[in-house]
Amino acid sequence: METKWLEDFVSLAETRSFSRSAQLRHVTQPAFSRRIQSLEAWAGIDLVDRSSYPTRLTSAGETLHVQALEILGALQAARNMMRGHKVAGFDMIEFAVPHQLAFTFFPHWVMDVRKRFAGFKSRLVALNVHDAVMHFTEGSCDLLMAYHHPSQPLQLNPDRYEMLSLGQETLAAYAKADADGQPLFRLQSAAAARVPFLSYAEGAYLGRLVELITKLAPDGLNLEPIYETDMAEGLKAMALEGHGIAFLPASSVKKELKSKRLMRAGLPGAHELTMDIRIYRERPELARHAKPGAQALWDFLASSGASTG
Repeated sequence: METKWLEDFVSLAETRSFSRSAQLRHVTQPAFSRRIQSLEAWAGIDLVDRSSYPTRLTSAGETLHVQALEILGALQAARNMMRGHKVAGFDMIEFAVPHQLAFTFFPHWVMDVRKRFAGFKSRLVALNVHDAVMHFTEGSCDLLMAYHHPSQPLQLNPDRYEMLSLGQETLAAYAKADADGQPLFRLQSAAAARVPFLSYAEGAYLGRLVELITKLAPDGLNLEPIYETDMAEGLKAMALEGHGIAFLPASSVKKELKSKRLMRAGLPGAHELTMDIRIYRERPELARHAKPGAQALWDFLASSGASTG
């Protein structure tokens, strides 16, 4: 296996043309075709349907395309991380942060901290919750930022790790606003008509919290899943197009609520859940990579009123 085969394959999946991809990859078309054939030989199955034009991927090819994007992305991230270690030096504080917090809370939080904590330099690694926790516990970053709810606690040993609470976040249902400024869809009890539901993929952290919200609904909720993804931003995009109801963190919809593009799909205080936003570190006496900047930031946060645990 050579990584250039995967790069070739991703190019072919995007252009649907051997000749165009060969041009973009700066090789002759016969050489490009041989590399795709080498990848198929490695996979042990046809990845490309050559009987159609434009070229189409087989079902196995579609599966490998998704995996190839992840593999190449991980390799690039690893390379960037190594370069970052070389360039950034010892004063760069490294955070592992789940995607949703990376998109919404983290940028504003960093801006606020920089106003009061001089010389703050940060590097963000955005991952899903599971991978962010693994990145942290493996010692690949200084700090972990994550949501917390008692029903879904992170499996972190309190004897080794400590945390500060940075604030709270509400998870609630939203839908596109109609011409009268009302939500196109509303949460309905189990006895009412089914409502199109934009859901998180199985295993997603926020998805497990949405399951809790639906289970706690007194009369149940008559939701019909029509779309799923593990990214809250993806659900928001679908909700903005009017496809259905999505449960989203309040920080992710501030602009859309202000512009009245999205509306609450349920009554305030009902069918919602409050989460903590927490930051974690290894206890100093057990830390594998003691970094003065990270220690100074932690002390600053603790002295600024963040609650400890």
